[in-house]
Amino acid sequence: MDFISHGLWGGIALGRSNRKSFWLAFVFGISPDLFAFGIAFLANVVAHGFEFTNRIGRPPDASQIPAYVHQLYNISHSLVIFAAAFGVVWLVRRKPVWEMGAWGLYVGLDIFTHTTAFFPTPFLWPFADVQFNGVAWSDPRIFFPNVGVLVVLYAVFLWKHKGWPKRVKIQDSKFKRAA
Repeated sequence: MDFISHGLWGGIALGRSNRKSFWLAFVFGISPDLFAFGIAFLANVVAHGFEFTNRIGRPPDASQIPAYVHQLYNISHSLVIFAAAFGVVWLVRRKPVWEMGAWGLYVGLDIFTHTTAFFPTPFLWPFADVQFNGVAWSDPRIFFPNVGVLVVLYAVFLWKHKGWPKRVKIQDSKFKRAA
């Protein structure tokens, strides 16, 4: 699944109590890709500028991706590592940080939205090298329903919690209709 969708899924699923909770869940929702690809992305920008934008829409050449990215990907896309980190934070804080669940949700969604051809999700790493051949997130069968469901969920959330698109309440007394 794409980077932003993961953050939005994390935010809507686990960060609805307040803005801080939303942004924390959003960050946990994008953290696996930030962790795995962030350093390589920044190094690429420093070395080559933004020429990579010429290749948008085409998958990168796997031989050009450094080996350390694959190792970081294994770590950040493992439900085993997620569960261990979640458990350690729970033990240390003596209460769970539910927004961290966006990381686990991320991995769960990725299992089914990645193919074995390019960065399959190593969800049982380091114990097993099980791979699921899902449908790529960029496939229109996944991409457009994903965007549509996110739009509906956020519209319902905003409508329910912010009063949108209900009547706008005018707060300034000079705009109130005389009785």
